Amino acid sequence: MVLNVFCDGGARGNPGPAAIGVVIKNGEGSLLHKFGKKIGATTNNVAEYTAVTEALSWIAQNNKPVKIHFYLDSQLVVSQLNGLFKVKDGKLKMLVMKVRQKEAQVGGNVSYEHIPREKNIEADSLVNVALG
Repeated sequence: MVLNVFCDGGARGNPGPAAIGVVIKNGEGSLLHKFGKKIGATTNNVAEYTAVTEALSWIAQNNKPVKIHFYLDSQLVVSQLNGLFKVKDGKLKMLVMKVRQKEAQVGGNVSYEHIPREKNIEADSLVNVALG
């Protein structure tokens, strides 16, 4: 099974009230699950990582995929998860470790790709709805 996961996270004020949005589709593009929720006061980057970990948690409980393709509009998070940029911030290092643990729990091949915000509208709108 192939999953395409669109994630977004945002904070008003950075840091400020934050939320995540996740849209999970199968390889044919059919919607399997979507959700958005508030995550308290934090930064945009923490919100982006939280969206990834929450998506992996849902996948671990509901699917046994062979491949998971993540799509995010955060160039920084994608570059860090792909090992292109070092993670210097202590809080973000902990979140990267959490992502790696979740990846191991889910199994399969996981990839991360940067996409323009215009191609991440569904996840972005879930963030905005959650923030009100």
